[in-house]
Amino acid sequence: MTQLLDVRGLGVSYRMGRTWLRALREFTLQVDAGQIVGIVGESGSGKSTAALALMHYLSANGRIDGGDLRFLGEDMLAMDAADLRRLWARHIKLVPQNAGAALNPSIKVGRQVAEALKAAEGIADERADQQVIESFRDVNLVDPAQVAKRYPHELSGGMQQRVAIAMALMCQPDLLILDEPTTGLDVTTEAVILDLLRALISGRGAGVLYITHNLGVVAQLCQRVVVLYAGEIMEEAPVAQLFASPRHPYTLGLLSSLPKAGQRKARSRLQTIHGNPPDLRSVGAGCVYADRCPLTIEICRRQKPPLEEVEPGRLARCFRWADVEFPAARLAPIHEAAQAEAGVAGQMVMQTSQLARHFSVPRDLVDMLRGRSPKPIRAVDGVNLRLRHGQTLGLVGESGSGKTTLARIVIGLEARSGGKLELFGADIPGDLRSRQQDLLSQVQMVFQNPQNSLNPYRSVRQTLCRPLVKLRGLSAKAAEHQAMQLLEAVNLRADYADRYPDELSGGEKQRVAIARAFASQPSLVICDEPVSALDVSVQSAVLNLLADLQDEHGSACLFISHNLSVVGYLADVIAVMYLGQIVEVASVDALFRAPSHPYTEALLAAIPAPDPSQHSERILLSDDLPSAQDLPSGCRFHTRCPRNIGEICGRDEPPWRETGSGQGIRCHIPLDELAVLQAGAP
Repeated sequence: MTQLLDVRGLGVSYRMGRTWLRALREFTLQVDAGQIVGIVGESGSGKSTAALALMHYLSANGRIDGGDLRFLGEDMLAMDAADLRRLWARHIKLVPQNAGAALNPSIKVGRQVAEALKAAEGIADERADQQVIESFRDVNLVDPAQVAKRYPHELSGGMQQRVAIAMALMCQPDLLILDEPTTGLDVTTEAVILDLLRALISGRGAGVLYITHNLGVVAQLCQRVVVLYAGEIMEEAPVAQLFASPRHPYTLGLLSSLPKAGQRKARSRLQTIHGNPPDLRSVGAGCVYADRCPLTIEICRRQKPPLEEVEPGRLARCFRWADVEFPAARLAPIHEAAQAEAGVAGQMVMQTSQLARHFSVPRDLVDMLRGRSPKPIRAVDGVNLRLRHGQTLGLVGESGSGKTTLARIVIGLEARSGGKLELFGADIPGDLRSRQQDLLSQVQMVFQNPQNSLNPYRSVRQTLCRPLVKLRGLSAKAAEHQAMQLLEAVNLRADYADRYPDELSGGEKQRVAIARAFASQPSLVICDEPVSALDVSVQSAVLNLLADLQDEHGSACLFISHNLSVVGYLADVIAVMYLGQIVEVASVDALFRAPSHPYTEALLAAIPAPDPSQHSERILLSDDLPSAQDLPSGCRFHTRCPRNIGEICGRDEPPWRETGSGQGIRCHIPLDELAVLQAGAP
């Protein structure tokens, strides 16, 4: 097998002021043709630095200061800029994490991809345009000729990512470097992209370096895995062996942080990795993981362990690799949580009846000439939901299904177009300005991106004191005291009070945002994708924190996510949303058993299991989400449904079939028939 990439002892540093900080140390890696190698680790571990270093494309303040980097036997560190550009044009391609930011917003995507092809191969415009259409078809973009004429902002996130992948694959590169290519995407879109990568790689024999913190994707896609922490390789092994028996405590911590099948907040807590990664300015002489490791002994703090072969084909950087045991319960017993079992809930906190939010669309020139008005965007369209005191309602669905719009209606950031919203038994006005002060304090929200929701010019102390003074009416002194208690509740030290958002990690920012949300002692907390961009170790800590605070305050929680594994752990009841409608409501245990709505079935089947030995047959949905402005007739899911039963699905609105108290499915297929269908193969 041809070896494409050979990296030995690579070091990378970044200049911060007058100091050079080593971000990558003794990095060693080999990638063969036809092989997919995964790199995993927490944010800040050096994954993206490794990707750019392997391209020999670091930022202006970065440098490679040691080691050997060879591609097909050629020394990349000795190449000049012209040689590197030729290498990037034909042989090595990078797919970045945020395709939307990587694509030029002022140029149509077809032209962008064609320009890349012409620069690499020097072919004529007409032939380049034809190959662009073919490449878009290869990545399963529907109507590729029309997609080529659109600008990046006119495409969904999944379509943008497929365009970036098509651009990378057009020249048939020998090595493809994928830096978090599916982070933040829906599980259905992620499943399509992963299957696409498998097919294209197996057909072309390219080597792939897949960088991610999603262990489920690594388990299902990669052959070998490199575990990176604080710029150093902790472990490298074949994927099956690493997931079955990790040989480093850090790998064990990552695997143990994942929600297990059937694990619920009322039954057990998620395991976490205590502490934080080290500051690169204060890395000691010993093991970089020593301060967080449950197996640390004296030698670990005094001497750096070597990266050694502990078994044939396996490397580990640990003095005590033989003592690492799996499952992790032997190292950190699971403690029972205080929450009551699902189903024990109090009085009604939120109730919606036929809730709707339609957005009007301005008329364009064609509409004016024809004397017509465009259809509105029906983002939320007749939603009925109930949420009781102490209960968590999980709301899941793909991007564009209306989840965030629904949350904004409840919190008061969007006015409803129709229907009824009751909070705490009272009909609530749609306009936020019309709401009473006590209601504002009773409903709080945690947003997906704490970077944007925290004021960068306010310290943590000021951020927490503001709602305590404004919403609870505390004095400045009392608010100060309560702010310190909130910091303790979210497991942050008192000295964090004087830090600003840019001095916090992503997980720390989200903890501050959660503390702020609970400052007013709300009865309802809305969480909109609060852990989607967090590492698994930070994710487990935040989920435990939400469960603890909810139990302590007795708050109800509307938890929005596209990650069914996370929702399955935290929620008591799950509602599945598609194109503005609720298509299923069920208890967590019932939802993960058949029968379920065909859309829910597809979402469940798309979840990548963090176990290489488990291979569920995926139900690949046939197309992207239709437009909420031009909704399909009949059942809104019939254009993509793998269980479409014919004319009735496209003609008639499906009935709501009750399956229990307040639970049900919106589907034409009778429940007993659906159970038989789902008992067989997808």
